[in-house]
Amino acid sequence: MNLIHRIEHWGNVHHPQWIDYLRIALGIMIFAKGVTFVNDRQVVEHMIEQSSFHLSVWGAVHYVVFTHLVGGLFLILGFQTRLASLLLLPVLVGAVFFVNITNGFSYVNSELWLSIVVFFLLIFFMVMGSGKYSLDNMMNKPGYKRDI
Repeated sequence: MNLIHRIEHWGNVHHPQWIDYLRIALGIMIFAKGVTFVNDRQVVEHMIEQSSFHLSVWGAVHYVVFTHLVGGLFLILGFQTRLASLLLLPVLVGAVFFVNITNGFSYVNSELWLSIVVFFLLIFFMVMGSGKYSLDNMMNKPGYKRDI
């Protein structure tokens, strides 16, 4: 068994119920942030332009909005949690190191602290997985039929 399978197995075995509620709350928060990005796309464009990380603004804006909406929804439902967390990590790296750090590393900069917490929670859910209350768990049950 390789390292990734051992980590997945460990995450599936050691998964208390309260972690599912934390995953759902994190998903709601990320999805809500995606909705605010959809409503005010110019803010996202401005944040990306102000960062020292040079990307195609059009592509970066669409990636940020898409991953927040789809990744947040996937986290809420517990569907492909590890994949959703992996896709959201580059956005959070950009938020922590290129956008929010420019405002200073102080206790007043709450956006930075929230980005750091979300970043570590995404890493946590990449290891732990979806949990008991998730679509992934429901689809892995013996009575669930998959039409392929």
